[in-house]
Amino acid sequence: MKITWLGHSGFRIEIGDQILLVDPWLADNPSFASAERGRAITGATAILLSHGHGDHSADVVGIAKELDIPVVGIFDLMSWWEEKEGISTIGFNKGGTVKLGEVAITMVNATHSSSISTPDGPRYAGGEAGFMIAGEGKTIYFSGDTDVMVDMAVFQALHHPQIGILAAGGHFTMDMKRAAYAAKTFFDFETVIPCHYQTFGLLEQSADVLREALPDVNVIEPEVMRPITL
Repeated sequence: MKITWLGHSGFRIEIGDQILLVDPWLADNPSFASAERGRAITGATAILLSHGHGDHSADVVGIAKELDIPVVGIFDLMSWWEEKEGISTIGFNKGGTVKLGEVAITMVNATHSSSISTPDGPRYAGGEAGFMIAGEGKTIYFSGDTDVMVDMAVFQALHHPQIGILAAGGHFTMDMKRAAYAAKTFFDFETVIPCHYQTFGLLEQSADVLREALPDVNVIEPEVMRPITL
C-alpha cells in the first residue's frame, strides 16, 4: 500500500488493484507543484470526493474526463455531475459500501458543510462525508473535513481502522489538539497522517502537537509527492 500526499487534503492511494485519487485539488493548490500533475494522476482508477468545496472538488471533473474514470461520492452531487458534465459516477450515501475491484469503500459521517460554486452562486452539494477504505487486509479512515464526533466510536467498533488520515489544520476542521483527542478517545490507530494543514497561513503548519499527544502511534507528517509505504 502506498499513500502519497498531494498537498492540502488530496491523496493518491495505491491499494489492492486500485489507484484512488482522494479530494485531488491540484491546479490552484499552493502546496502542489503543477509540474507534478502527471505523476500524481497517472494510472488512477477512480476519484473519491468527500464534499463539494472547491479546495477538494475543483479538479475532479476535469481529471475524470481526462482519464475516463468514475467519481465516487455523495449521491446528490454525483447525480448532478453525471447529468451536467457527462462523467461516470458512483453515487451512494452514508452507511453505504461500494466495491472497486478488490477495495471496499464505506461512506461515513463527517460534520462540516458542503456546497459547490456555480455562476448562480453556491449550490448545495449533498452533504459532507468521510470514507473507510478497506483493502490488503487494512482499513484507512479518511476523515474528510470534520470536527471531533462521537460517531467516531461507531466507526472504530464497526471498521477497526489501522490508519487514520485526519484533517487537522484548524479553522475549518479539527486542529492538531482536537485530532489527537479524536485519535486517543475513539480509535486504536497504528498510523496517523495529518492533512488539511500548511496550505495557508491561517492553518496549522506543524504536526508536533499531534505527534507529542500520540506517543504510541506512528504519526507521519507527510511530504508532498513523497510516497508513504505501509
